[in-house]
This record gives sequence, structure tokens and C-alpha cells, in this order.
Amino acid sequence: MGKTIMRKIIAFLLMALPGLVLAVEAGYPLDPAPINLEDKTSLQRGARLFVNYCMGCHSVQYQRYNRLARDVGLTDELVLQNLVFTGAKVGDTMQNAMSKTIGDDGKPAARRWFGAQPPDLSLIARSRGVDYLYTYLRTFYVDEKRPLGVNNAVFPMVGMPHALWELQGLQKPIYEKHKDAEGNETEVIVGFQQVVPGKLNATEYNAAVADLVNFLAYVAEPIKLERQRIGVWVLAFLALCIVVFYLLKEEYWKDVH
Repeated sequence: MGKTIMRKIIAFLLMALPGLVLAVEAGYPLDPAPINLEDKTSLQRGARLFVNYCMGCHSVQYQRYNRLARDVGLTDELVLQNLVFTGAKVGDTMQNAMSKTIGDDGKPAARRWFGAQPPDLSLIARSRGVDYLYTYLRTFYVDEKRPLGVNNAVFPMVGMPHALWELQGLQKPIYEKHKDAEGNETEVIVGFQQVVPGKLNATEYNAAVADLVNFLAYVAEPIKLERQRIGVWVLAFLALCIVVFYLLKEEYWKDVH
């Protein structure tokens, strides 16, 4: 009975695998995010980008300023001077007033402005993945049909404006015609062409986005490096225990046989 069920499960997975591969390939290809949680300078730059360009709409409500200061190598005074613009205290969490702004109709104003409430980004790097964020923030393009004038290759019909356009500038997509599995011809974005220059060139902008994604990855799991460090010792302890328990078993059972 057990072998029959196992064969059915394996057969189902083999049949489902091609569909899963096609589903992954259907979207815009993601670029690997060059992040390094041990690079405190990168985390500092990412935090600065976040509070200057993202925190007007998005919060990271589970991150405290003083915890950030300790983890990225800053003092509380430097954090207050350079990263706090809302009158918050150093022990407060990194929240903004967007969610509390109410329009004339008594409803959240952000929902009327953007079509949806801007989400908190505390766990966005874990839910979406760092490669997704890195590619997403680099693939906004001009689309006059959209209410905010921009669209995104990774997240089509996105309601978010291009918050970093001042740094990246504006770009338009380059399309190629491809045929799908059924022979239907579709246009696929294969690249971008700069139409309005930004403050940074492409290499500098990619580095800035990597810093920002690095910061969001840290926020999603501030204890990650410590967890990995402790994990090595835990595995080493378990390996030692296995040896000790094996020798102990041999000692107890040596007279039985």
C-alpha cells in the first residue's frame, strides 16, 4: 500500500513539474541580488535610501531605530540626526503617518491616491525574495496609459509610483515578439532604453538598489547572522553527541551479542 501511494505521489509531481517550470518562465526573469548582510556600510546606505525615498509611504513597523543603530554600526545620535525626520524617539519603531492619513471621505487617503494602502515592508524581503525586489526596483518604465505614468516589468499594472526615478531617470521598454506554446504571438520586454537621465548612471543605480534591498533583507530577519553563527555550533554539538551516543550504545550492548 505504501509503495503504491508513493508511486502516485511521484507520478503527480513529475506531471506537475513542466507546468511549474512554465509558470516560472512566464514572468520577467529575475536578476540575482548582490547583497551582503555583513556589509554594514551597505546597510547604512540602504537605510538612508529607505528613509529618504520609501518611508514617506512605507513603514517597517517591527524595526526599532536603536536596534538598527546597534546592528549597522551607528550611534543613537547619528541615527537621530540622519535617519529620523518624524520627531520619533530612538527607541520607537520605524513607522510613518501614511496609514493614519484620512481623506475628506473618512477613508484612508492612500487608498484613494494609489488604489491600495501601501504595505508595511518589514517582511517583504522574505515574502517576495531579494531577487524579486532587486529586479522590481530596476524595471520601472514609462507607460502613459497608467494613472501614475509608469509601469513595471516584474509587477505589471503596479499601483506604486517610481519612487527612485530621480536617481534612475526614466526608461522605455524594448520589446521582441515571441510565440507561446500555443503559437500565439506576444510582445515580451527584453530590455530598456534610457529616455530621461537620472542622477546616477546604470552601474551606480544598480549598486544603490542593492544597498536598499540589503537593508530590507536585514529588516526581514535582523537576527539572521546570529542565527547562522549559533547554528554552526549547534550542528557541531549534535555531531559530537552522535559520536558519544554511538560509543555509549556500543558499550551497553557489547555483552548482549
